[in-house]
Amino acid sequence: MTLLHWGWYQHALIRDTVEYHRYGEAMVSGHVPYRDFAVEYPPGALPAFGLPAIGEPSLSLYDHEFQILMALCGVAALAAMSVALRALNASVERTAAALAFFALAPLVLGSVILYRYDLWPAALTVAGLAAVLVRRERLGFAAIGLGVAAKAFPAAVLPPAIAYVWRTRGRNAALVCIGVAAAVALAVIVPFLVLAPHGVWASIERQTTRPLQIESLGSALLIAAHHVGGLAVTVVSSHGSQNLTGSLPDALGTASSVLLALVLVGIWVAAARGPATPERLVRFTAASLAAFVALGKVLSPQFLIWLLPIVPLVRGRRGLAASGLLALALLLTQVWFPIRYFDLVALEAFPSWVLLVRDLVLVALLVVLTAPEREPARS
Repeated sequence: MTLLHWGWYQHALIRDTVEYHRYGEAMVSGHVPYRDFAVEYPPGALPAFGLPAIGEPSLSLYDHEFQILMALCGVAALAAMSVALRALNASVERTAAALAFFALAPLVLGSVILYRYDLWPAALTVAGLAAVLVRRERLGFAAIGLGVAAKAFPAAVLPPAIAYVWRTRGRNAALVCIGVAAAVALAVIVPFLVLAPHGVWASIERQTTRPLQIESLGSALLIAAHHVGGLAVTVVSSHGSQNLTGSLPDALGTASSVLLALVLVGIWVAAARGPATPERLVRFTAASLAAFVALGKVLSPQFLIWLLPIVPLVRGRRGLAASGLLALALLLTQVWFPIRYFDLVALEAFPSWVLLVRDLVLVALLVVLTAPEREPARS
């Protein structure tokens, strides 16, 4: 991550750590999140905001401390990937390639990884997957449950993991794992629900009622129609992002959510119906996250961080193709974010077309991960 502090990586920065610093300062001063001040993120994210604020540092020092914390999360994710690859009986070459991909990915994605907390839930997700692969299922589901409390996306990997445990360890083991994940998530969330139910609900409502965000696939298609056919689109700032407003974007946002739900259910059914092998668990875990990223009505650049420790674990030619597409998506993201983000908001042509290509590459990644296995030729 040191290289991300040099050259073009530091141009036109868009830092969420400004908001994180405010949260951290308030907590260190004794204020209760959700009750005494509004928080946009789930309760499991609070340690990532509060720990760097101990000692009430300046914003620049807070940034430094926060980046150290995220680097530690990255190291933890790398260690979990190593455990998972060993459980998969991966060759030395495959292991080295997967770990190198994760280690070098920040240089391809850019500075966004320094100023977002997504490495924290991403590390918990891959740690949970690794624990399940080495038959420490309860520990794995506890990690995933904590990830859900930090950011909702790890919930997408629970159904494939449950199906795998059910098929390999039995129904009772699967039910216990479900209980462990729920207990850990609730242990983090419920105290804040008791102290500040309205504040927690406002945070949930803010996230679940977001309009069609400008970087999503649906938005990219509408902006392309604007450039090609003159479709009128309106950009507004709300819910902490820039979004398209109007009846058509609203309808497309709803359609995106429905499509995402249908695709996720299809992935989970396929995961449950096929053979319960570690390699299939990894593939359908990656596919679930790829669907969550590619098809939702919100797609922020940091969402790609969720894929970094999971997609490189996929085996064989499928894994190589998936990792290649992910690398291309990372690079295309850095082309316009953050340096040309406000050009995109102004609906300029170049970043708009790059965005569309990036979103279509993510759809291609999803297709590669979900394509049926080739059946061996019959003699």
